[in-house]
Amino acid sequence: MKYYILLAFFVFGLNGFSQILDPVKWSTSVEKISDTEYDLVITADIEKDWHLYSQYTAEGGSLPIEISKKQGDKNYENFELVGKAVESDTIKKYNDIFEVTETFFEHKGVLKQRIKLKNKDVSTVSLILTGQVCKEVCLQIYEDFTFQLNGNNAAEATNNTTVDNTSVNQFLYGLTAIDLAKSNNNCNTDISSTSSETKEDKSLWSIFGLGFLGGLLALLTPCVFPMIPLTVSFFTKKSGSNKSAGISKAILYGFFILAVYLILSIPFHLLDSINPDILNDISTNVTLNIIFFLVFVFFAFSFFGYYELTIPSSWTNKTTQGENVGGVLGIFFMALTLALVSFSCTGPILGSLLAGSLTADGGAWQLTAGMGGFGLALGLPFALFAMFPNMMNALPKSGGWLNTTKVVLGFFELALAFKFLSNADLVKHWGLLKIEVFLGLWIIIFAGLALYVFGKIKFPHDSPLKKLSFLRIASGVLVASFVIYLASGFRVNKETKTFTPLTLLSGLAPPVGYSFLYPNDCPNNLDCFKDLKEGIAYAQKVNKPIMLDFTGYACVNCRKMEEHVWPKKRIDDYLRNDYVLISLYVDDKKDLPEDQQVLVNRINGGTRKLENYGHKWANFQTQFFQTNSQPYYVLLSPDGKQILNSPVGYTPNEDDYAQFLQCGLDVLKQNP
Repeated sequence: MKYYILLAFFVFGLNGFSQILDPVKWSTSVEKISDTEYDLVITADIEKDWHLYSQYTAEGGSLPIEISKKQGDKNYENFELVGKAVESDTIKKYNDIFEVTETFFEHKGVLKQRIKLKNKDVSTVSLILTGQVCKEVCLQIYEDFTFQLNGNNAAEATNNTTVDNTSVNQFLYGLTAIDLAKSNNNCNTDISSTSSETKEDKSLWSIFGLGFLGGLLALLTPCVFPMIPLTVSFFTKKSGSNKSAGISKAILYGFFILAVYLILSIPFHLLDSINPDILNDISTNVTLNIIFFLVFVFFAFSFFGYYELTIPSSWTNKTTQGENVGGVLGIFFMALTLALVSFSCTGPILGSLLAGSLTADGGAWQLTAGMGGFGLALGLPFALFAMFPNMMNALPKSGGWLNTTKVVLGFFELALAFKFLSNADLVKHWGLLKIEVFLGLWIIIFAGLALYVFGKIKFPHDSPLKKLSFLRIASGVLVASFVIYLASGFRVNKETKTFTPLTLLSGLAPPVGYSFLYPNDCPNNLDCFKDLKEGIAYAQKVNKPIMLDFTGYACVNCRKMEEHVWPKKRIDDYLRNDYVLISLYVDDKKDLPEDQQVLVNRINGGTRKLENYGHKWANFQTQFFQTNSQPYYVLLSPDGKQILNSPVGYTPNEDDYAQFLQCGLDVLKQNP
């Protein structure tokens, strides 16, 4: 009786600060195809704002759904899975933490897995579905479905075995639920944290703005800039005294330039409609990232003037002939001719826009928005100067500065190329472009740009530089300052023993822990344990409290905490000096030793078999803390048997997280 009273008190006490989240409701059905083939249909009803990740989501991001046969099922050998499950419509979205475009279900997802029977007498089959569902926190999914093939659509677990939690938990964790209790002491700074993050998505308008900026840069190249006064003069002079007619034709010309670039994005919408995953496949493909790297290097040397990117002359000849048609159609062919003949300057910029949109959220629509901004920036000056011809007097004269602009853009193209190579390197863990190499390459590139601006380096089409203008000097100083800033990335943080991350390179450079000289297995080079028993034994030895860190390799907010909150000096001091950090990865796929692959009770009923370390730590979190979300931080006494204060989840505010850590220390001091 005493046991049950204590257990009830423990569960009641924990309910005040923890909960089991269950944002996905599952239902199933069976569709008979033939005597030996069936479609097993799994439907997920997903709560608002939660994302259930597809089987085809990008490698390196959140965990994909995996469907497999249930080991140990009596009919395991009597059927086989036919390919992957067919999915209902999914959504694609760029995740700037993992730097991949993820694919997920929102509100509802349907998976239709075909099976083929080897024995027609089979009446039931069992499948296991694993995956991940995320909002501000991420939950690991493990669902056990049993399908009746005789017409019943129920999918209920047939295993009614019960497990002795006490003995299993003692064996796995060295603790039982009854051993764990919340401290009777408290502190004034105890906080309760709920994960509430509002993330602004990259809007189409921002992509449109970037495209517009790219179009303005293209205007300042020798392929486009000289065309402005020539074309405007053509329209105004050809119209003679009818000024309004010249203006309307120039406006129409500018509109057709915009239309040409919008039309270029249409094929990508067709690809997207035929196969919704195709742009995601392109953006996350290692081979394509390498191709982008090679193409950008090729673009860069074109801008340097070593060769010209040209459209086949037959194309331009045909569009030039179309100009003679006259009227609206003739103006359209003039706009098309401009787009073609200026390709040597606009092509690399458009290539950057294409690569950026394919590796960002939104796919084809972002490409359209960027193309629209680019076309508007190119077409607007022709209409504007036709309406206000006197403004052309303020334009600078064509000259060597146009080629200088082109060369400068070449340096940026070259730097950006290594970002794509870095993407491939990180995914494949080649170890080629670690932080030292990446920063070194960027320093060389921008040091070269500084020398070019100061006139110390020449390229094939550069005009003789008689003197340095104020603009060149100011630009050179700015670029040289950026080189110094890049070099500051080699400063070593003595506390974390890692290189100092550079804010301006966030999302461009590899993580500072991806290093030859200062690699780190634990975040910020902290000392951490990845096994509960080992961590508790060490904490007792040094008599320090424990911070349990329930985390995951594919947990976005876990990475945010580790990269943006933990490095703060006072937070780092707490974790480095005052606590023993035990990080338990609930998505670790490494197999458990056979003796630990045991059956455990599930919180919501039934049993499951622990097969890997992720299962082990996820079970520990749900059994002992009645919660299944990550990140989740619990402060314990050195023996691991007393919860010092209310656990917290994602807590991005430094002050709140510092209060949480300080509160644990204060409570520990009050304990006898």
